Amino acid sequence: MTTAKTFADRDTTFIGGAWVPATGEQVFGVIDPSTEEPVATVRESSPADVARAVLAARAAFDTGPWGASTPDQRADAIDELIRAIEARGEDIAQALTAEIGVPISATRNSVKFGCTYLRYYSDLARRYEFREDRPRQDGNITRILKEPIGTVAAIVPYNGPFSIACMKLAPILAAGCTAVLKSPPEAPIAVNILAEIVEGLTRDGVLPEGVLNIVVADRAGSEALVADPLIDKVTFTGSTEVGRAILGAVSSRIGRATLELGGKSAAIVLDDADLDDTVRHLVAGGLGNCGQGCYNTTRVLVSEARRDELVEALTGAVSSMLVVGDAHDPATTTGPLAGARHRDRVERYVEVAKQEGARVVLGGARPADRDRGFFFEPTVLVDVLNTSRVAQEEIFGPVVSIITYTDVDDAVAKANDSMFGLGGAVFTADREAGFELARRIRTGTVSVNCFVGSHVTTPFGGYRQSGLGHEGGVEGLEDFLQSKSVHTVG
Repeated sequence: MTTAKTFADRDTTFIGGAWVPATGEQVFGVIDPSTEEPVATVRESSPADVARAVLAARAAFDTGPWGASTPDQRADAIDELIRAIEARGEDIAQALTAEIGVPISATRNSVKFGCTYLRYYSDLARRYEFREDRPRQDGNITRILKEPIGTVAAIVPYNGPFSIACMKLAPILAAGCTAVLKSPPEAPIAVNILAEIVEGLTRDGVLPEGVLNIVVADRAGSEALVADPLIDKVTFTGSTEVGRAILGAVSSRIGRATLELGGKSAAIVLDDADLDDTVRHLVAGGLGNCGQGCYNTTRVLVSEARRDELVEALTGAVSSMLVVGDAHDPATTTGPLAGARHRDRVERYVEVAKQEGARVVLGGARPADRDRGFFFEPTVLVDVLNTSRVAQEEIFGPVVSIITYTDVDDAVAKANDSMFGLGGAVFTADREAGFELARRIRTGTVSVNCFVGSHVTTPFGGYRQSGLGHEGGVEGLEDFLQSKSVHTVG
């Protein structure tokens, strides 16, 4: 068993370009999910700390140089941020593995993923038309200005705190907004490394004081951040339940929100699909990050005629492709769940599935060879009804449900029979038929003969209770801009 890597304990929070004492009563203990050993403690930011962070961000926008910066200046600052992140990339990856249990090979890629977003929006800031002189019908000109929306609260989840922080901060900074970034209490270490990087950039004059503030808060601090009237917009990734509460708080002041919420994505496997190729993508799509992904394709829809064949191919692929083990081991592909309560939740859902008539054909329990760590076996369920809880509710663990359909119309109806609408997939030998079928699926993203959760150049968002707004692409930048019309005559 690997000895957990430890990190410095912290009782400060990052506000206005400097570390200041955190005044929260709680001290969060960070536990390595692979070893169950403590790796660090972090004192929470109190509601008063959060209010100070908002004031710092507000001042940086209203009276500081950032609010008046040019797109090229902002792009230059983002480029410096990328270089500084890359210089500490291994530290960040090691921290993520220690605090959330994602295999080290994947956390190294997540650092690259975050830098990809920052680089895209740096380039976009340089070429985006923030001003348009638009002719009017009366022969005069109106100047349309795309201006930053203001001060943003960015709230990231425990399953991908660093990469999602970069996804949010990239368009925020490119647009010219300022931010208060809230880290989850379960996973504060990598995000605090980002704060250390920003501290250095502030000291070097690259980023003005207060442009980016970082707090670590649980419920009280989070609610204070969302409710603060000085926050112009909230961007949140997390559960639908919390998203509803955020939307209620923001709407009361006619604020704005981008919400990337839960999912229960369906993969439709047509009868002409190549199963050997299909199951590779189903393993990645359904069980990637130990199933802790909002867009994971955890419902697999297959015809009754091909169900048994697919189940055999899928269970074989899971067994051969996935290596469950210590997340610090480079050979591991599937680490533990992020914490004990997450593992317990998955266990309860598997029991519910069995009570509802489903059968476990692979996994379904804690690994027998793991006496420590929050591990749960990759699990495949069959005989699952689309109306059952395990088909309708987000489990957020390594559990894939096989659901049968009678014909293509039935498959589409079952795919759409969900309160969510985030991701999905279609597998077929006829790609054009796959595109046509994708048009009928009511989700924000559909992959044909592959699995792509999100891509920096394209909008990522959900239908129904999977969220509002978009991340990625030009659309992701424009969600942090507002249009102003400046009229003139003569």
